[in-house]
Amino acid sequence: MTSLLVIIVLVLLAVALWQLTKIFDLTQVGSSTDTSEIATDKDNNVQGYLMFGFLAFLYIFSIYGLLKWGPLVLHTPASEHGGEVDNLMNITWVLIFIVQAITQLLLHYFSFKYKGKEGQKALFFADNNRLEAIWSVIPAVVLAGLILYGLYAWTNIMFVDEDEDTVVIELYAQQFKWTARYAGEDNVLGKANVRLIEGVNTLGVDMSDPYAQDDIVVSELHIPKGKKVHFKMRSQDVLHSAYFPHFRAQMNCVPGMVTEFAFLPVYTTAEYRELPYMIEKVANINALRAKKSAELIAKGGTALDPYAFDYLLLCNKICGASHYNMQMKVIVDTPEDYKKWLSEQALLVQQVKESKAPAAVEGAVQVDSLKGNDTTAVVKMAMK
Repeated sequence: MTSLLVIIVLVLLAVALWQLTKIFDLTQVGSSTDTSEIATDKDNNVQGYLMFGFLAFLYIFSIYGLLKWGPLVLHTPASEHGGEVDNLMNITWVLIFIVQAITQLLLHYFSFKYKGKEGQKALFFADNNRLEAIWSVIPAVVLAGLILYGLYAWTNIMFVDEDEDTVVIELYAQQFKWTARYAGEDNVLGKANVRLIEGVNTLGVDMSDPYAQDDIVVSELHIPKGKKVHFKMRSQDVLHSAYFPHFRAQMNCVPGMVTEFAFLPVYTTAEYRELPYMIEKVANINALRAKKSAELIAKGGTALDPYAFDYLLLCNKICGASHYNMQMKVIVDTPEDYKKWLSEQALLVQQVKESKAPAAVEGAVQVDSLKGNDTTAVVKMAMK
């Protein structure tokens, strides 16, 4: 109802302004005003100074943005290749900023210097081969350098040696959650197909595949520090994008195909939390949350929990209504802690077996399905 009233008020305000302009036009009837549409020297001077004003606004806002929001960008990369990605990005930003600063200055300066004047005629140049060569060759060389450097970086990042000792993990995307499947001791993922999705087997793993017998499915991603992790990605429904911002890694998850990305973590979660910039960032966030909590408590609400940093896996494609909430916690462990955690996880084949086991009935006899004989009598006494 409130939105409807706001819309009605805005419409009525627009009608009122339109009527005021009509009234103003009527008051000008009979006055000696210049109604021609030919620009005068005064008009050209005003436009020239407005160009300088816009140029000042452009530079002031750019500097303000760097000072205001500069600290919010990602800082120290948490993967081995992250530094190369940041270096490529920084070179690109510097070149863009320099070119933008020079070209915008020249554009606005020439617009002012060569503004229209009464009786002045423009001098027409059919062409200028030297100028055309300069503004064609220089951008071409710069762009070629960026592209070649980008291809070199991309090749280094994306190349995964099949014989390299890696941890193979599948990332399974679906609206609106992530699921991870570990390849187990054989480091080979079992086959999977969406047609095999049933019950606890939410990834459609082929349980008859020998390689699937040691697969582990979890909803919280753990990876070891100092060892390359080879991710293989699938999507159940629509296009998703697996985005690890602190690891500078991103790859689309496409229905009907498997995509891949690999990186080597260089900081455990605990180590990254202790970086000076992260300590300061968390303190600033918690200061804001404390201020907001005071407001909530004053209104009878519940205080916000303190923020603690964690790596996250996000979806970087707008995949539906709950896209913003499609994320998974990522924990980088020491190699020892990682092995310990992995050993504590249940195998998928065991979970499927347990889900299909018949429920115990009071007074019934449990039968070993492999041996075909009675093994345990299950007798329950109801106490009332």
